[in-house]
Amino acid sequence: MPLWQEHHLYVSSLLTSPMVDLDSGAVIAHPAIVDSTGSLRAAPLPMMLELPVRVVLAGAGALAPLHEALRRAGRHPREAILLLTGPCQEQDRPLLRVGIDGLRSIGYLLGFAHVGTAGPALDVLAQAAPYLLALDPDVVARIPGDHRAAAVARAVASLARGIGAHVLAPGVEREAQVAVIRGLGVRFAHGPLLAPGPDGRIRVPLPIADESHATVMLGPRVQELLLPAVTLPAEAKAEDAVAAFGHEQTITSVILVDEFQRPKGSLDRSRFLLSFAARYGHALHGSKPAQRLADPPRTVPRTTPAIAAMQAAGRDATRVYDDLVVTDELNRCLGIVRVSDLIRQVAAIRG
Repeated sequence: MPLWQEHHLYVSSLLTSPMVDLDSGAVIAHPAIVDSTGSLRAAPLPMMLELPVRVVLAGAGALAPLHEALRRAGRHPREAILLLTGPCQEQDRPLLRVGIDGLRSIGYLLGFAHVGTAGPALDVLAQAAPYLLALDPDVVARIPGDHRAAAVARAVASLARGIGAHVLAPGVEREAQVAVIRGLGVRFAHGPLLAPGPDGRIRVPLPIADESHATVMLGPRVQELLLPAVTLPAEAKAEDAVAAFGHEQTITSVILVDEFQRPKGSLDRSRFLLSFAARYGHALHGSKPAQRLADPPRTVPRTTPAIAAMQAAGRDATRVYDDLVVTDELNRCLGIVRVSDLIRQVAAIRG
């Protein structure tokens, strides 16, 4: 049997609806498939593909159809999360490690499915340093009624924190499940409860709000004002950033990130494009790294109140109105918050 026919199922059977950030309500990824003809079917946003471990173990030839499908669709590996499924035998561990390193070097984000039951051994997960650990759907289905399932989820969340990974809870159906997994530190979820409604919008149950006077006077946390960030790899050329700004006039910044989505530089629209407006600007900068023209990113943790974020914005008088980069607990870019939005929030509080 040809290699492609043997390993053609890159189907995201685990992800049947958009993967949602429970903190911000933002869609992180959509399900995607590479079918038996080698065609990619995916939404424009970041995608998730289920990839059997056996395909990774089969070597570069088995993975070539995946790379080719993305290339033909005009998509980049950094737009895809590969969720590895299936066991890995002891003798195959070195080969799996080589395969994972190769996929990561190309730009893919990597995750493991069915963690806590049928997934790889915990030491394999730790050594792989994945972006995502997906709980087994059966574990999630038994929450909150089964304290043993909650204990498994808690253990996986603890492992994820230790190795710098996010946790995905698949198949969420009830608000009670969301309340429990939030409390365990699970960040991402998908399932019938989080599926788009008739209007196409996704509604995430809100956590219980702290409405004490002191908390209210600090304003909402920046994660509530989050906007998607336009990102480029840290090694991108300046002309790539020019093209990114050219896609949409409302883009106020481009954030340069490393392979783990940690912000490494910030390009303000006005200052960056002014560099190209000068005589010979494109010749001087176009083929050079965009990082040369970038400012250090101004980051704020996602839980920062609006008042504190305003104070952070005002520390550098020359960059008062630059976008702030909102980060998670591992300093990964979640999005941006605009200072104008902070000003409106603070004005509403004081009014």
